[in-house]
Amino acid sequence: MFKHTLIILAIIVSISVYGQDKGRKVIQFSGVVVSGDSLLPMPYSNIMVKNSYHGTISDFYGFFSFVAQTSDTIVFSSAGYQKSIFVIPDNLEENRYSLIQMMQRDTFLLQETVIFPWPTREQFKEAFLKMDIPDDDLERARKNLAQESMRESGMKMPMDGSMNYRNTMQNYQSQLYTTGQIPTNSLLNPIAWSKFIQSWKNGDFKRKN
Repeated sequence: MFKHTLIILAIIVSISVYGQDKGRKVIQFSGVVVSGDSLLPMPYSNIMVKNSYHGTISDFYGFFSFVAQTSDTIVFSSAGYQKSIFVIPDNLEENRYSLIQMMQRDTFLLQETVIFPWPTREQFKEAFLKMDIPDDDLERARKNLAQESMRESGMKMPMDGSMNYRNTMQNYQSQLYTTGQIPTNSLLNPIAWSKFIQSWKNGDFKRKN
């Protein structure tokens, strides 16, 4: 209990000394932090009294408010922006002061970082030389337009509506052509036999897995 009383007394004394330091006036310092190029509010900016741990952080709308003293040097900082300094005037008549603080963007250069996926350059060189480079667009187009590739794709492609219609019309035409007579038999047709032999040589009748 005695320790707690001493801590409370120390806090009261420190506040009293802070409020009476060099006759400075205690005020309510508030305002808003905005970006200098767009005037948009800057949330979560740091507003601190210089050389102290006293200050606050702006809210989502860039607004801030805390107790300060006249002649205090206020440091505004935020990631990606230059630090700004403002000194509270010492001739204030009221016990409050408002401010719109604009922050300017800061540009900085980062050191170059080289990342290797292999522990040594020799291992990287060996893996690079053995790497199987994928085909580019031109090589893929050449393979897709090859005669063998197009023939296989054509054989696997099912008939669409136009092809079915053409086949049906050809059958109707053949029936009309042979109406009133014996239908032609392709068994004795030399052209049909020539097409059959050519297809057999091309391997069209082989069993496909």
